[in-house]
Amino acid sequence: MHDQTDERVAVVAASMTQFGERDGWVRDLLAEAGQACLADAGVSGDAVDHLYVSNMASGEFEGQTGIPNALAHDLGAVPAYTARIDQTSSSGGAGIYAAWQSVASGASDCTLLVGGEKMTHRTTAEATDVIASLTHPVEYKHGVTLPSFAGLTARAYLKTYDAPRESLADVAVKNHANGVDNPNAQFREAVDRETVLESPIVADPLRLYDFCPITDGSAALLLVPESRAAEFADEYAVISGVAGATDTHVVHERADPTTMGAVVDSGAAAYEMADRDPEAVDVAELHDMFTILEVLQFEDLGFAEKGEGWRAAADGRTARDGDLPVNTSGGLKSKGHPLGASGVAQAVEIYEQVLGEAGPRQVDADVGLACNVGGFGNCVTTTILEAAR
Repeated sequence: MHDQTDERVAVVAASMTQFGERDGWVRDLLAEAGQACLADAGVSGDAVDHLYVSNMASGEFEGQTGIPNALAHDLGAVPAYTARIDQTSSSGGAGIYAAWQSVASGASDCTLLVGGEKMTHRTTAEATDVIASLTHPVEYKHGVTLPSFAGLTARAYLKTYDAPRESLADVAVKNHANGVDNPNAQFREAVDRETVLESPIVADPLRLYDFCPITDGSAALLLVPESRAAEFADEYAVISGVAGATDTHVVHERADPTTMGAVVDSGAAAYEMADRDPEAVDVAELHDMFTILEVLQFEDLGFAEKGEGWRAAADGRTARDGDLPVNTSGGLKSKGHPLGASGVAQAVEIYEQVLGEAGPRQVDADVGLACNVGGFGNCVTTTILEAAR
């Protein structure tokens, strides 16, 4: 371990399992990603000082608790310090923040973050109910779910800014097209506007293809002080900015439901820490649990003026050949959304993009941003990763 310094925190290895319907339980999925990440860095589990597990609901989904301790055993990481990071669907982003803090503070010389969730063995209704438990008890008592919030917000946005319904379909079309080239994505099939617009209504005006799937999977990152990065990798990325924020627990208390205050605040803090502005970002992974969320985050992170974000996908600006590619991984929409893994997987995509390792998904990028949203903007972590040059 080292004393606290001003040196940067480096990401020297990353991994992601296949997302989708998996046979293994969460402990198996976590071990798969963790082992792959350690192998990517060429080290064994005993190199790890701190081990963090991003997970929302292993107890609720499969009755499994104590998973960080079990993972330390499975990876041969004993006696590493372990902790579970639960921040609902932004657990992955919160895990990045915790892992960054552990290295930046000098408490750890080598921190492994693994995010994962096992969900597909539950019915859609059961999984939706587990996720809805993050809402305020008064809202939950009245049957409010995140899809219902999404529908209400989408309706308000489309009406307020005179945006065409097709603009949300364009987000789904783009992200499915990107997912075709991601071998780990849950859905690797392109869709067209007509398919999206004619799919079954879930929460009017949103339809089936406006929503991400229920998913199993895991992803991992290995973080070290930059002074040690060369011991693990020839090329690496640095976390130049990371920040978290919260918004009202009760969504209807917000002054403007189409503005995600925690995205605005976490983004502003991450930009300040990185000494960057939105124009410096070359690629972004946004939390498109619902298509409307990509539009809202695009605006709230400063990539478009308020009420203009819907034009980005429609005009091709956020396509891989656009001026700001968004969700090159396929996003949650195509790649899948295993709750605790999603924020980590976003960072895995940005890491690969800034290092030029994204294969057919590769875009021209040195600076990337990942925004991981919990609930309906209740809590958010924004991370900026840059190639070390």
